[in-house]
Amino acid sequence: SRESAFVHAISSAGVVFAITRACSQGELKSCSCDPQKKGSAKDSKGHFDWGGCSDNIDYGVKFARAFVDAKERKGKDARALMNLHNNRAGRKAVKRFLKQECKCHGVSGSCTLRTCWLAMADFRKTGDYLWKKYNGAIQVVMNQDGTGFTVANKRFKKPTKNDLVYFESSPDYCVRDRDVGSLGTAGRVCNQTSRGMDSCEVMCCGRGYDTSRVSRMTKCECKFHWCCAVRCQDCLEVVDIHTCKAPKSAGWISRT
Repeated sequence: SRESAFVHAISSAGVVFAITRACSQGELKSCSCDPQKKGSAKDSKGHFDWGGCSDNIDYGVKFARAFVDAKERKGKDARALMNLHNNRAGRKAVKRFLKQECKCHGVSGSCTLRTCWLAMADFRKTGDYLWKKYNGAIQVVMNQDGTGFTVANKRFKKPTKNDLVYFESSPDYCVRDRDVGSLGTAGRVCNQTSRGMDSCEVMCCGRGYDTSRVSRMTKCECKFHWCCAVRCQDCLEVVDIHTCKAPKSAGWISRT
């Protein structure tokens, strides 16, 4: 499903990011900063010298490809082909946000000389990008010779290497389904005031929600005492908890 596509992509991206960051921080003996970023170069602002520690993302991508793709390369079926595609899309997403950072040298910070290096952006950017790709994931089918896939609906464009692809439509996550391992949303705490995915309107799938008033102890009136402790009082707080109602048939769905 498209959820599976996203999980494979974000996991592959996470391996790239973690390994590359570990290389730059000197935590791995097998790699270090990018050895290719040496000497002088030129960009739109003029000449600069490579310096600092450029993130060795090529090593991170190479490691992730060997580690994450190992299981999928043993299979030749549609699922393995789909997973390999989404793994690669995740790796490419991290590399997409590699940026050049520079430091100016000279009198009063003038850029008579620049030292630059390549650095990965915060992983949140990669996650947000792949989230958009998840929403726009393309359903595909295997081609006749079994070497690739094509779009299931001819009205949609052919997926690129950056797109996420999936074969099966997502199950209904609103209800419990033993076959797909879905717990459903019955009993889930929702946010009555939200307009997002955690809202009661969305999470409860139109079934409505129950509200219960509960009392709980919280820390309050915290004060810093020199030196060096923070002391708080225990306060009784009364809050409303909203939970999604169960469907009329609350048992597990079984397709057998």
